[in-house]
Amino acid sequence: MNLFQANQRAFDDLNTLYELSQEMKDESSLEEVAQGLPTLAQKIEDLELQKMLSGEQDNMNAIVTINSGAGGTESQDWAQMLFRMLLRYAQAAGYKTEIMDVSEGETAGIKSAVFTASGTNAFGYLKAEIGVHRLVRISPYDSNARRHTSFASVFVTPEIDDDFEVVINPDDLRVDVYRSGGKGGQGVNTTDSAVRLTHYPPGIVVACQQERSQIKNKALAMKVLKSRIYERHLEDERKKQADVEASKKAVEWGSQIRSYVLHPYKMVKDHRTGHVSNQPDKVLDGELEPFIKSYLKCALTGQWARGGTDDLD
Repeated sequence: MNLFQANQRAFDDLNTLYELSQEMKDESSLEEVAQGLPTLAQKIEDLELQKMLSGEQDNMNAIVTINSGAGGTESQDWAQMLFRMLLRYAQAAGYKTEIMDVSEGETAGIKSAVFTASGTNAFGYLKAEIGVHRLVRISPYDSNARRHTSFASVFVTPEIDDDFEVVINPDDLRVDVYRSGGKGGQGVNTTDSAVRLTHYPPGIVVACQQERSQIKNKALAMKVLKSRIYERHLEDERKKQADVEASKKAVEWGSQIRSYVLHPYKMVKDHRTGHVSNQPDKVLDGELEPFIKSYLKCALTGQWARGGTDDLD
């Protein structure tokens, strides 16, 4: 008996018990039905989630990359806020997180950051964050207190394991080593331990400065690079399939997936699903589960929200 059949039988049993309680006017049976409903509802929700996370890569670990958009300090500060939000979500969800690389901004914030989230269905959930994120607020860096709009992007790839073979021609790979940046501890900034890999011809660039060992950093960077090459291959395959055209638009680079408005009112709206929160502070603290579940449901049904972002301008 599969899970669907088991839940169907549990529902039928509760329904029969309810009918008997009505017929016999038995309060104790009615209470038993009331006690059993929350458990059954949770089992049905778990089954629905399993269906939504049935993709080939959904159960893999995730590699999350955040990049600031054009706009200097404003966008770099926003990228750092997104970095914090996604880290908090991943940690609250019980995933093991590991920061691979952070490129600091000149004045504040970050230019880019990469971290991994390891755990069951990490990629399946975090893929909902792929795309361009938009922030509207009164800038803390503007002495005239004007409203600014900033953009930053999130890219998520599955972390492939040894079951997937990705062959990289050494002639297509450039390896650069450099001195680690950041605050660091004793010895972190004194050796050329950081590694940057550039894969041609697509020009995929991966950097890692987490470890003090150059060898370890190169191994970690190579793992990320292989995952990105694998994801690019999968994306090429998906583009060949006509049945994914509806969802492709929602995740392509350059499409705005979500707006976070802190002024003149407070609201976060996902433009793909239509899901809205009036508590942006909580969202920015990592409360992303409602947005992610709404995305997964829309991806399963193919029913995406319509309209643009004019209501947030």
